[in-house]
Order: sequence, then C-alpha cells, then structure tokens
Amino acid sequence: MTTYRTMPFHLETARLILRPWAESDAADFCALLAERGKGTPTVEHIRTSIAELLAATATTGIALLPIQRRDEGDFIGYCGLIIGRSTVEEPEIAYELFQHAHGRGYATEAAGAVLDAAVTTGRKRLWSTVGAWNTPSLRVLEKLDFERHHVAMEDNGEVVWLTRSLP
Repeated sequence: MTTYRTMPFHLETARLILRPWAESDAADFCALLAERGKGTPTVEHIRTSIAELLAATATTGIALLPIQRRDEGDFIGYCGLIIGRSTVEEPEIAYELFQHAHGRGYATEAAGAVLDAAVTTGRKRLWSTVGAWNTPSLRVLEKLDFERHHVAMEDNGEVVWLTRSLP
C-alpha cells in the first residue's frame, strides 16, 4: 500500500481562504444544504456531520474545507477531497457554493487550490462525479483539465465520471 502525505488544510488564493471546519460553520452549512431544495437539516445534525468530516480527515489525510471570501470573510461553500464514490488512493474533488456565489469563478479558484494541494500528497489521479445536468460544474472541471471517463445511471439520474492525472 502506498503512503500519501497529508494535504494542507489551510489554502489561500487571491480571493478565497479554505480552512478546517469549525462548529461555528454549522448554521451556514445548513443554509447551503437547504438550497438543494430537499429540506433544511438541523444545526445539531450538521454539527455531527462536521465532527464526522474532521474525523475522516484525521483518518484519511484529505479534507473537505469551508470556503470563505478573503475580503468579506463570509462562508460561501466548501471544496476539497473526499472518498465519495472513489478511494482514498484516488479521491474525488468536490465543491458546492451558495447560489449567490455562482458565476464568479470561485468554484474554479477553490478547486484549483485543492488540485494543487492534492499534488503535494503524492497522488497520481483524482476523480469527480457530477450530475449530467450540472453544466456549470462540468465547465469548472473542464477548465481544470478533467476529462470524461464514463457516464453511469444512478437513482438520481445520469452521473458523469471525470478524471485528472496529477504530475
């Protein structure tokens, strides 16, 4: 089994800061998930989810990180590496932003920082899975040189699997 270095858990770009989760992120995380239109989770449920994310990070050395805008200091979403539908050896890059933050390049900027962090771990490939309907997310991944691998039908519709080799 290959041993990977732990990814950096504090990333900065020109406009964004990605950092470890804090309990104070729970209300914002609830609001973000509520935008999916499938109900609003309780703050207690989200606090448990944050604890689970932090525990997974301690075990895997990869992290899903909150994104905040540098100047405004506000939480606008998350981005990072997860096991998801893949493996710890070839994790998935994942991101989700508040709708008000869409269309401003934040997802591309955050995912680019996470991609650079993934390189430092020694991994050779990343995956991403995106609903076939999610054209903006597919464009973000295209900008980051992800390539379509295959399409699968899941309970919630068609899912595009993309991959990117790392240097």
